Amino acid sequence: MTFSIAAICPDTGALGCAITSSSICVASRCAFAKTSVGVALTQNITNPDLGPLALDKLSQGLSVDETMLFLHQQEPHIEWRQLGIIDNLGNSAIHSGAQSLGIYATAKGDNCLAMGNLLANDKVPQAMIDAFTHSSGDLAQRLLSALQAGLTAGGEMGDIHSAGLLVHESANWPSVDLRVDLQVHPIAQLQILLDDYMPQKEAYITRAKDPANAESYGVPGDL
Repeated sequence: MTFSIAAICPDTGALGCAITSSSICVASRCAFAKTSVGVALTQNITNPDLGPLALDKLSQGLSVDETMLFLHQQEPHIEWRQLGIIDNLGNSAIHSGAQSLGIYATAKGDNCLAMGNLLANDKVPQAMIDAFTHSSGDLAQRLLSALQAGLTAGGEMGDIHSAGLLVHESANWPSVDLRVDLQVHPIAQLQILLDDYMPQKEAYITRAKDPANAESYGVPGDL
């Protein structure tokens, strides 16, 4: 019902994830990140509380393995959960409970992890890892291209309807936070959004850091 990838860029410090599902609003429930800390994905029969909880524990200095163990201890229904955690150094941990839906699989690579459930085949996560590993450039585009590779490799057993892309860089808020919900081709629609947003991204960051030199400084009604 869901497949996803999370990764960091050791060169820039950026970290984030891309996710898609047959369910509406998948990114709002399943994808979490914190600047300079890491990324947490919680999916399958989802408990969204586990994402922020994982990031809190990473922030307190726990390793990814210690954080995953803590989630196991705190979550009474862990067998229903599929979880992925990656820290800002690229260390990762993955859990797929025994009640994960349909065909489920996971994969890891350098500075990245991927996982999915109710998949068309068990090669989908590795296809995402391969695509990410052999790509370069901006993290957001690399994540989205990897998600598309997962779809090309088979994706879910059914149709996907929502997708999300989340990236944190140097600020405490996400530099990229895009979602598509209840669409026939959500990954393609997400690519259109990203293509439109990327030329504007730095201007929004400048508005936060240096408003006097922002591109639209002084324009009434501008956001």
